[in-house]
Amino acid sequence: VFNAKTAELLSHHQVEIKQEFPREGWVEQDPKEILNSVYECVEKTCEKMKQLNINVANIRAIGVTNQRETTVVWDKTTGEPLYNAIVWLDLRTQSTVERLLKRIPGKNKTFSKFKTGLPLSTYFSAVKLRWLLDNVEEIRKAVEDRRAMFGTIDSWLIWSLTGGKNGGIHCTDVTNASRTMLFNIHSLEWDPELCKFFDIPMEILPNVRSSSEVYGLMVCFPVFKSGALTGVPISGCLGDQSAALVGQMCFRDGQAKNTYGTGCFLLCNTGQKSVFSEHGLITTIAYKMGRDKPAFYALEGSVAIAGAVVRWLRDNLGIAKTSQEVEKLAADVGTSYGCYFVPAFSGLYAPYWEPSARGIICGLTQFTNKSHIAFAALEAVCFQTREILDAMNKDCGIPLSQLQVDGGMTNNKILMQLQSDILCIPVVKPSMPETTALGAAMAAGAAEGVGVWSLNPGDLTAVTCERFEPQINPEESEYRYARWKKAVMKSMGWETSDSPNGKPK
Repeated sequence: VFNAKTAELLSHHQVEIKQEFPREGWVEQDPKEILNSVYECVEKTCEKMKQLNINVANIRAIGVTNQRETTVVWDKTTGEPLYNAIVWLDLRTQSTVERLLKRIPGKNKTFSKFKTGLPLSTYFSAVKLRWLLDNVEEIRKAVEDRRAMFGTIDSWLIWSLTGGKNGGIHCTDVTNASRTMLFNIHSLEWDPELCKFFDIPMEILPNVRSSSEVYGLMVCFPVFKSGALTGVPISGCLGDQSAALVGQMCFRDGQAKNTYGTGCFLLCNTGQKSVFSEHGLITTIAYKMGRDKPAFYALEGSVAIAGAVVRWLRDNLGIAKTSQEVEKLAADVGTSYGCYFVPAFSGLYAPYWEPSARGIICGLTQFTNKSHIAFAALEAVCFQTREILDAMNKDCGIPLSQLQVDGGMTNNKILMQLQSDILCIPVVKPSMPETTALGAAMAAGAAEGVGVWSLNPGDLTAVTCERFEPQINPEESEYRYARWKKAVMKSMGWETSDSPNGKPK
C-alpha cells in the first residue's frame, strides 16, 4: 500500500508461493494457492495498517501485477481451475514448438515478429495453451461445452476478485496480452490469423483493456473477515516488467531498467513507436495509461534464470540454507577462480533463443570449492545482463550511461557491485525495493474515475537511490566476459526432444 502523494510504502505483506516440478523441465503453480496468497496478503496488510492507525477506508484503488506468461484455464461455471498454472519458464512445450515450426515455411522462428514482437518459443502463453488443449481432456471438454476461460495470472485474479462465477470480469491488459503470441501489438487486438495458426478458440480469450482504467469492483469474500476492500475499484493492471518500468518512472524514450527476480528482465522505453531488434531482443508493450491514451512500446531482453540460480544452489545442491548465505559464500572468496557457470536450466532466452542449451559449470580445478561456485553463479547473472545490454545498445544506437535496477536480488550488494564492474557503468538502485508493486499502484491511482495519482513528470517524487560505481579495470571485465561467452557456446545443443521414451539424451 502506497501513499498516492509521496509514493511512500505504507504497509505490505508477502507470502512465498510453492513451485511444483512434476517432471524434468516442468514448472507449475496452484492457481488457488496464488489466489489465497492474495487474500492473505490483503488481510494481513490491512491489519498492519490498523496497527499503524491508518484508516483502511483510505484505500482508493487496487492495482494488479503478475508474472506474465504463466497460463491458467478455468471453468467459468464452477470457478475452479482445470489444471495447474503452467509457469512462464516451463519447458514441456518444446515438442509443441517443434511441431508448429514444421508448419512454417523455412521453419522461421520469427514468422510473427512484426505482429507480436516475439519469436516462437516455449516462453509465451500460446504454446502453453496449445499444450493444455492437446493434453488435458478436462480442458478440451470445457472448451467444447463453452465453459473454459483462458488467462494469464492477472486475468485469473481480476475475474476471481470481481465476483468469479457470479459475474467476474474476464479481462487482461495490453502488456500481458502482448506476451501471448496471439495479440497484434499495433492494432491492439487479438489476431484471428494467429489464433487460427495455434488453433485456439477466440471465445476463451479475455477482453483486452488499457493498463489504467476501472475493470470492476472488489467483491466481499467470506475469506475476507474484515471485508475491508469491498467495493474498491481494481483499476490498474500491468505485467510485472512493465510495472517495474513504470515504478522506476521510465516514461521517457530511451530510459531503461533491469529487474532481478526469478529471471532477469531489461526493458527500454522506445516511446510510441515499436522498434524491432536485429540482435535477439523482443518488442513488447510497455504500458497504455488509459482507454484513450496511446500505447508505449519497449525493447526487452529476457533472461530465464537469475534469482532461480540462487534458489537452485540452496534447494537442489544444498550448499547454503538461505539466499543470504550464498551472498556470504561469494563474498568470502571475491572471485570465481576461473570457474564459469551458465545456468541454462530452461534453455537460453535473449539474445540466443536456444531451447536446446542446458546449464554447465566449467573451468573447475581441484582448488574450486562451493564459495567459487556461489561467486560464479552471481557473476552469471551479471554476464547475462551484459549480453542483453550489449544487444540493447546496438539496437538503440545510444549506449546506456547507467543502469536502473530493482527486484529482490538487488538487496545483494556483492551482486550489484559485480554488475557495475562487468558493465563498466554505474548501477543505480532505489532505496525502496518494491518498484513493481509501486508501478501497479501508480496505474491504479491514475485511472479515470480514481484520479488520486498524477503521472506528470513534474509531479513525480524523486526517489532516493544507492549508486554502485565500477571498481575494476575494463580490460579485466572484457577478459572475464569473453571467457563467459566461450562457456555459453559449450552449453548449446544438449537436448533433442525425439530421444527414446521421452527421456533427454
